[in-house]
Amino acid sequence: MRLSSLFILFSAFASAAILSLGAAWVAAGAVEESSERAVRTELDRDALTWADVDTNGLQVFLIGTAPTEAARFQALSAAGRVVDTARVIDQIDIVDTDGIAPPRFSIELLRNDAGVSMIGLLPADVDRERLVEDISRAVPDIEVADLLEVADYPIPDGWEDAQDYAVSVLRVLDRSKISIEAGRVTVKGAVANEDTRRRVEADLARRAGEDVRLALEITAPRPVISPFTLRFIKDDDGARFDACAAPTEEDRAEILTAAAAAGLSDKADCRLGLGTPTNEWGAAAAMGINAVDALGGGTITFSDADVALFALEGTDQSVFDRVVGELETGLPDVFVVKATLPKPPSDAPEGIPEFTATRSPEGQVQLRGRIDSEIARQTADSFARAAFGSSTVRMTARVDENLPSNWSSRVLAGLEALSRLSNGAVVVTPDVLTITGNTGNQNASSEISGLLADKLGESEDFEIEITYQEKLDPLLGIPTPEECEAQIVEIIGDRKITFEPGSATLDAATRDIMDEIAELLQLCGDIPLVIAGHTDSQGREVMNQQLSQERAQAVVDALRQRRVLTASYEVRGYGEEQPIASNDTEEGREANRRIEFKLRRPEPIPETETTLESIEESAPTDETSQTDGAEEPIDEQN
Repeated sequence: MRLSSLFILFSAFASAAILSLGAAWVAAGAVEESSERAVRTELDRDALTWADVDTNGLQVFLIGTAPTEAARFQALSAAGRVVDTARVIDQIDIVDTDGIAPPRFSIELLRNDAGVSMIGLLPADVDRERLVEDISRAVPDIEVADLLEVADYPIPDGWEDAQDYAVSVLRVLDRSKISIEAGRVTVKGAVANEDTRRRVEADLARRAGEDVRLALEITAPRPVISPFTLRFIKDDDGARFDACAAPTEEDRAEILTAAAAAGLSDKADCRLGLGTPTNEWGAAAAMGINAVDALGGGTITFSDADVALFALEGTDQSVFDRVVGELETGLPDVFVVKATLPKPPSDAPEGIPEFTATRSPEGQVQLRGRIDSEIARQTADSFARAAFGSSTVRMTARVDENLPSNWSSRVLAGLEALSRLSNGAVVVTPDVLTITGNTGNQNASSEISGLLADKLGESEDFEIEITYQEKLDPLLGIPTPEECEAQIVEIIGDRKITFEPGSATLDAATRDIMDEIAELLQLCGDIPLVIAGHTDSQGREVMNQQLSQERAQAVVDALRQRRVLTASYEVRGYGEEQPIASNDTEEGREANRRIEFKLRRPEPIPETETTLESIEESAPTDETSQTDGAEEPIDEQN
């Protein structure tokens, strides 16, 4: 009986133990499942799909490979929001960052009236303070906002050349967006007019060099063209434009398409401008070109709303009547058409009256032939002397009172047209006014056509044969910085820029040299020029250095007074540090007292293996950043 009681008691305790163990096992499983589910939900909520969860009792294991240390910390934080952080076991790996390609570095310089803003990603090794200083020197008295981010990677090849070039562009364009990448610069900006756009584009392209790939997008307001002129010719020499203007790209395309269909094979251009008398200009011009083609040749001139059509001699009268009738009916009401069919020539008497004006490449102008009155001859002579210079004009024309009534106005219009050419000739006859010659202005033909149409009316017949020559274009004649450097040497020659003894005041004898140098530098434009002053060794070294600095500055001030843009020039005073002759003789001391004009050139990069450590070691310091660039002195002594 006693054994039976013990067995019952033992069985009760065993059953309770088994039940407790089972309950604990079920509870632990529930805790594991709920913890895993809660942590996984938090990870999914934070889009941490790379992380996985495992549990073992109360312990929660985070496993996976995090892309960054920050992502790993984010996963641990997400798990800590739903379970006790003491239960979280970190088994997360980090992606090996070795071999990851550097980011694409690019910055934008935005300039407007408010200042200059720098936006983008910059290599950490680039000297940001020096970049800001360079911009401040390029555009002084303007605020610079630094909004750049940096990444700890080496400076890519070509970055510094692109950055230096981009900073130099800031001083050229008041409103611009300049994008910088390694070896590439994209410039977007606006200028006042088309001529300025051409000049700025030529200057920027010239200074870019071979190490910088340049993309330009310079815009200018469309010019006002008055009169709005188009002149199309088709004859034995082929189809061509003497003048072409269009208000929109669409109108220009329509005009050029019609011209191509009429036989135009050479490349032609239509100036885009304002001033058209109607929104249907393109369609009207195309209709006029088609009319010339239908006649088999001739000339059509649109001058604002006036249209003059000249058929070729010998054109069939019925064809002429039909084509002109269709043109008059089809053109918008704003246009007025005057059509002319030349009559076959009769036996013309000898001695057809003629007035001729010629302008030689050297600038000499000769006026000969016939003119209708003494007053008209004096007027033509005075006009020519005002346009070409009194010393260059020779008048030999004789008076003939039997000339047409509009002879004098045609002569004056021809002389004004000739003044727009580098050289050429004007021939006035009773039937036609002919302009021939050479020019460096690509728009000269269009401008002269508009001038003659405005001065003489739509019924006047004139012929224009003008040749554009690049060598005469002043925009294409801008010398390179190296050519400017060499030309300064030629200008100075054996002469010297001298100062009053012991002072920084330019000697009066130096005025001619400074005038010639200033004239050249105005043409050279914005070049990186260093003006350096040197002295002999007499006197204290500190005083010599100060005097050389002041003399170099005096030269810059003199250039500025002569309207030379000197923002890109750098002034340096070397004192007695860099003699070119012995200071033991008077001749040597005289040679050492000099002013040198130099181009600022980048220092050559040694051919060594480039590593992150070498880049950090070669990064410019505050002392060296002010004298970046090696120079070659111009052989100019002072």
